[in-house]
Amino acid sequence: MTAFAVGDAIDAVYVVAVLVFILGLQAMSAPSTARRGIVYAGVAMLLAVIATFFSPHLTNFALIAVGVIVGGLGGWYWARVVKMTAMPQMVAVFNGMGAGAAAAIAAVELLGHLPDRATAGLSLAGGVIGSISIAASLVAFSKLQGWLPSRPIVLPARQVVNSAVLVVGVGVGLYAVVAVSTAWLLPFFVLLLLYGLLLALPIGGADMPVVISLTNALTGVAVGLDGFALVNGPLGDAGYAMVIAGVLVGSAGSLLTVLMAKAMNRSISNVFFGAFGSAPETGGPVAGQLKEIGASDVAALLAYANQVIIAPGYGMAVAQAQQKVKELADLLEAKGVPVKFAIHPVAGRMPGHMNVLLAEVGVSYDKLFDRDEINAEFANTDVVLVIGANDVVNPAAHRQGSALFGMPILDVEGAKNVIVNKRGQGKGFAGIENELFYRDNCHLLYGDAQKAIGDVVSELKKTS
Repeated sequence: MTAFAVGDAIDAVYVVAVLVFILGLQAMSAPSTARRGIVYAGVAMLLAVIATFFSPHLTNFALIAVGVIVGGLGGWYWARVVKMTAMPQMVAVFNGMGAGAAAAIAAVELLGHLPDRATAGLSLAGGVIGSISIAASLVAFSKLQGWLPSRPIVLPARQVVNSAVLVVGVGVGLYAVVAVSTAWLLPFFVLLLLYGLLLALPIGGADMPVVISLTNALTGVAVGLDGFALVNGPLGDAGYAMVIAGVLVGSAGSLLTVLMAKAMNRSISNVFFGAFGSAPETGGPVAGQLKEIGASDVAALLAYANQVIIAPGYGMAVAQAQQKVKELADLLEAKGVPVKFAIHPVAGRMPGHMNVLLAEVGVSYDKLFDRDEINAEFANTDVVLVIGANDVVNPAAHRQGSALFGMPILDVEGAKNVIVNKRGQGKGFAGIENELFYRDNCHLLYGDAQKAIGDVVSELKKTS
């Protein structure tokens, strides 16, 4: 087979892979088909990788094979052992690896094609975005993992310093291209990495999922730009594949970022430049008292309710209490009490977090309702059971002066009775006092979610 025919065959495989990628993205839009979408995406990536190995101009097969094997085995292992509570950190790390790969490709292209202004310009743009993305992703991982404080780390004159680092870094890169001098490439990458760190440090832990989503989108853009730079070279086929993959990742990540920001009623610029959580709350201490309740009293309320709505949050994920929650829901329905689940888009630490946990234990998708679907039902519900959720049920979002003001929340405070299971009296991930806990209709069931809900299940079994 001639090189031309081989190239045509590879292009055909890339087209098929792209179509399968698109089908995978479409399937990921619904919880019931998300797993299928992930399989589709994996198959598409496998097809693209195999096709690339047949490129007539590809060299260093052994080195590439080692990279594929090490990366594949590492990804398989980490995906098997990671806890659901640590999934956002893993996403941040893997996104950082993608951004780092994009920056490395840009560096190689710049070292080899500085005299070619068009190729060098595209590689420079890919290097800027890739470097910023990997640094910001590492900060996001460190904050979610607890290696860095989750609160905003605000440095003096940060906006001026950050802008100066960005301008100087990009200027150094442009000078390297104009002067055709590789000596300036190292300070270019160092300054852009520094800018990525400075950009992410003032962002609070509650906003890290948005950071991960946006850096994922930026990584896609960087990969696409690198692909354009490769198109005119001997590996042009691979360049086209990178362009298409980068566009898909960039567009999907951008859409997810916009949706997450909308769910918090925050602009993306506010997330990245607002230092959310660093300013003190206004309005003084919350009026009212915290009221504790025991498992037996909770069981009695649930057993005779007209309807129960369960609002899960990150505390359920930490305690791995989803199986006990499913057992509780099944027991209530066996007693004739309808049960629904209220899912906030940013409950947990990433979109779909609660959906995945509940799906793992067999909770039917038709029992899961998003905020817009279920908010009107709280006022006619006897009992709402909040399990480990905090900021997404905080009525402070309705009060001017609160940092949460304007954030769409689950209006659970409208129910006749609200039971909140939490480990202690700490604040939410955003560091803001929850006014719900002090409402007259709210009682607190303290303890680890798995044990606390297990105790309620045991008491519920005793009721007639």
